[in-house]
Amino acid sequence: MNITREEALAYVKPHLKTSRYEHTVRVADQAVELAERYGVNHHHAEVAAALHDYAKYKPLEEMRRWIVQDRRLPKDLLDYHHELWHGPVGALMLEKEIGLSDAAVRSAIDCHTTGKKHMSQLDKVIFLADYIEPGRDFPGVDEVRKIAKSDLDQACALALKNTIIFLVQKGRTVYPNTFHAYNDFI
Repeated sequence: MNITREEALAYVKPHLKTSRYEHTVRVADQAVELAERYGVNHHHAEVAAALHDYAKYKPLEEMRRWIVQDRRLPKDLLDYHHELWHGPVGALMLEKEIGLSDAAVRSAIDCHTTGKKHMSQLDKVIFLADYIEPGRDFPGVDEVRKIAKSDLDQACALALKNTIIFLVQKGRTVYPNTFHAYNDFI
């Protein structure tokens, strides 16, 4: 892959609010730490993390068009909260806009919010780095951070469980990939 962390961050910065850009930098740092701990390609983790929220603030109609028009995107995304769209849509936007051809990096960007069944080690690192980066503060995150130091799978499973419980308690729908990911870990 021929893009550096600095180039990836420079590319996404104009598309993000300052607070989201700062989050992105922390996710990249956290992803590197996790990648080193769990033997995942450091460069892939760093670049995927730097790019993970690229589409976060894209207009909803633009993301909707991508979902409707690109056969690779599941149409059922439209039935769930638009907060889930930026991962899968962003991965394909980056493929088109900057030639992001690495399927593993695109996959990690795609599923960083929902998880999915049969996550790769890189998928897990980006999912977890996004969840536990030091700027996050919500019930349960410290326990996940602690577990992340010794067991990547157990930490991902707990993060998924916490997410499912949070959404159910709020009366919100849960994207099926999140259930599939949780069940796969359990």
